[in-house]
Parts: sequence; structure tokens; C-alpha cells
Amino acid sequence: MSVDLHVHTTASDGSKEPKEVVRQAALLGLRAVAITDHDTVRGVEEGLSFGTAYSVEVVPGVEINTDFNAREAHVLGYYVDFKNQAFLERLNSLANARTIRIEKMVARLQSIGLPITMADVLREAGDGTLGRPHVAASLVRLGIVASADEAFERFIGRNRPGYVPRSKFAPQEAVELILEAGGVPVLAHPGTVGDDRIIECLMEAGLKGLEVYHPDHDEKMVEHYLAIARSLELLVTGGSDYHGRGYHACLGGVTVPYSVVKALQQARQV
Repeated sequence: MSVDLHVHTTASDGSKEPKEVVRQAALLGLRAVAITDHDTVRGVEEGLSFGTAYSVEVVPGVEINTDFNAREAHVLGYYVDFKNQAFLERLNSLANARTIRIEKMVARLQSIGLPITMADVLREAGDGTLGRPHVAASLVRLGIVASADEAFERFIGRNRPGYVPRSKFAPQEAVELILEAGGVPVLAHPGTVGDDRIIECLMEAGLKGLEVYHPDHDEKMVEHYLAIARSLELLVTGGSDYHGRGYHACLGGVTVPYSVVKALQQARQV
């Protein structure tokens, strides 16, 4: 049976609550789903609870956003101890940095005449960790753009007028943080980083796998990263990067076999 190992919920910038994600996973016949919200594990406990109710195995995870050579690089952490206090405190500091960044982005957008406020963004985020998708959703709701893609392209993408760089946090630090929390670090969608040198850099820090299968990876990229993973003896993972709101693939749109879950469990024990 198939599993989707990259899913977001309302705990960060997804549009569905953890319980709804798990319910949909059950309806789709997925054997397992990993809840991997940005810089937070707040959706994991609810997901686990409803996983039991719906007979779906929920993998506790996180996706930590970092930068590598002026490009975004995301690191997934599987089977992290989501109750580890030191881990939670570090994630909380990352979440606070996100809030400061979004406040600066809103100020920049206001400076070019756009009628957006932090209240608008917070309304979109609800209880979730703030991110650029919430700014994009606000711009759509305000009628400034027609879609989230347009918001990123015109206003909040890198080198656009509303863009503000994230606080400096290296991917090596993310790998180390995940390992300290007992998890298995995997480089998310490496094709979007644009620099394969990151892989060996992160292996030195303890990287365990590559997300080979992802909506942003075409067939050529999949073959490329599959070959790298095999040559370096890294785990091969994959997932939809589901957020809802038409962002990336639908839940279960990209899957891998259940054997990958077993491999992650074994890697955690090494």
C-alpha cells in the first residue's frame, strides 16, 4: 500500500486540520501519512489520535526551512520526538522569526501602496505558523492578485518588492536539530535548491535521505536524484507536499511504498 510522506496542515500553512488530512488519507486508501508542517509539530498529536481512529499510520514529522547559498533549502525530519522540550523551544524560536519576517513583508507591501495588514495575514493563518502562503492568500482575498502564484511572482517571491529574507538558519543546523530530537533528516525536494553540493554538505552533518519523488521533480530530476541516493546509500522518500488551496499536488498525488516507512523506522534506530 502507498504512503504520502510530505503533508501540511493548518498547524502551518496547510488548509486542512490534521484530523481532516488523516480522514482524507483513509478515504484515499493510504496506509500512512507524514505530518510535516513548517517549523512546528503542533499538528502531530491530533494527527496521531485520528490516525488510530481511521486506521491510518501517522508519521510524526516536521519540515524546517533554511537557506543554502542564497536559495531556499528545506529539511524534513521523520519520527522526531515531538515532545522534546529543547526541540520545541528551538522550533518556537524559528516560528517567532517567521512572524517578524512576515511583519516586515507586510510593511514593504504597504510601502508600495498595497492595502494589506497583519490582521489580514493572521486571519488567513488562524492558529498556524505564519508563512508567505498566508500573505499570498491575503492578497488574493483582497483582490490584489488572482492567484497565489501571481502573488509570489509579482510581490513576495525572491527579489520581488515585498520579499524579505528569512533569518539565517543553515540546513546543517536543521539536520543536527532533527538528529538531536531522535529523528531522521531528509533533504526535501532537492531539485528546487539548484545546487547539488548541498547533499554532501548535509551528509557530513548526518543527512539520511533524499526526497526523490515530489511534484516539482520531473522525470529527469527523479532519475537524477534516484541515482545520487543510490550511489550515496541514502534513503529514497517522496510525497505530495500537500497544502490544499491548489498548492502543489493533491493529497496522495505523489506516493511511495510502505517499505519506505519501515526504512525510516530502521534508520531512526541506527
